[in-house]
Amino acid sequence: MRKFKSFLGGLGLVMLLAVGLVVWARLPPVAVGVLLLALVLWLLLTRRGRQTLSVAGVGISTLGQRLGASSVIVIGIAGVVGVLVAMLAMGEGFQATLQQTGSDDTAIVLRGGSNAELNSVLERDNLSVIAQAPGVARGANGKPVASAEISVVANLPKKSDPTADANVQIRGVGDEAWTLRPNVKIVQGRRFKPGLRELVVGQGALRQFVGLEVGQQLRLAGQQWTVVGVFAANDSHDSELWGDMQTVASAYRRGSSAQSVTVRLTSPQAFDTFKAALSSDPRLKVDVSTTREYYTKQSEGLTRVIRVVGITVGTIMAIGAIFGALNTMFAAIAARAREIATLRAIGFRGVPVVVAVLLETMLLALLGGVLGGFVTWLIFNGYTASTLGSNFSQVVFQFRVSPQLLWTGLKWAMAIGFIGGLFPAVRAARLPVTTALRES
Repeated sequence: MRKFKSFLGGLGLVMLLAVGLVVWARLPPVAVGVLLLALVLWLLLTRRGRQTLSVAGVGISTLGQRLGASSVIVIGIAGVVGVLVAMLAMGEGFQATLQQTGSDDTAIVLRGGSNAELNSVLERDNLSVIAQAPGVARGANGKPVASAEISVVANLPKKSDPTADANVQIRGVGDEAWTLRPNVKIVQGRRFKPGLRELVVGQGALRQFVGLEVGQQLRLAGQQWTVVGVFAANDSHDSELWGDMQTVASAYRRGSSAQSVTVRLTSPQAFDTFKAALSSDPRLKVDVSTTREYYTKQSEGLTRVIRVVGITVGTIMAIGAIFGALNTMFAAIAARAREIATLRAIGFRGVPVVVAVLLETMLLALLGGVLGGFVTWLIFNGYTASTLGSNFSQVVFQFRVSPQLLWTGLKWAMAIGFIGGLFPAVRAARLPVTTALRES
């Protein structure tokens, strides 16, 4: 019966810790600041708080004598925070790159049921109907600002491994594509000329693939193409190669069809009118979304996978770090058993002892969190990588180690420190004074 009650007590403690960790993970910085302020006031203004400071001061002053053991906690937690933040920074960077591609005043039209351009087909008769729909803005020449485009995938050798090919997206566009995307600027060379087998390449693709410098020739679809320019878009288009829509369609035998139509709206509020007009037209069976919504959806799947993998790996490493902290703090408590017993014998209660040990462990955890976050920011913030999504060819993006991710890493570090120090702290407070005084 006693063992059963002990088991229930342990299970209840584990469940309480789990709930506490969930709440802690969701706390905003303001709430954490309030908790920290309350702790400081308790330490400074109450008798037990001042006792806690005295006990904690003694423990912290001996950290130099336990440098090797203390570094186990710091380095272990730094590793957890570093891996977690790096994984989340990869997902955030990929998501941000795709979200930057779209806007609320442009819309993209695909064939109904298509989840990406690569598996969409729009017939020629549909293209003019879409361009003339209400809500589409018109340029200075009076024509609708609409770009029928195709997207095909080619294989090119990577600079990181010239023996291995990777997918690169080739986008066939017309003149209106440049009006639709004013952020796309030629930074080297010139634009391609309609009717010629010429390409302009995104700066991201230029960094990733062999043979995309201005003046180089590529063999695509059995034909020679010349790179005549490099453009910068600062979004997912940086990973693409652009060419004349009709020339690309002819080379890849796409006829007069297109895969998508992108239009500029008269205003973001005109989207509902535009979508309703296309949805009610019996000649069309299309899906309509703003380009911001479209690219956000494209990033969701891979971002979710990266986040799940990052949290899973971080959790596994965190468990190891917790055991490292437990071992270190149990050893520290055992070495200071007489000291703690003496303090309790002269009037120090259990609460100051528990809180003092937790403060010591969480201080080490905080150092580990700061170290892990700083190293990750130093190495990975702005680091350029590429990935292969299910609906995209290779997309070049940059890791984003944001303040929010660093804050998440610090909260993980503090949670690990709390769990790692809690059980040794409780043991120190519960250890009978007479027993502790006899320990060497």
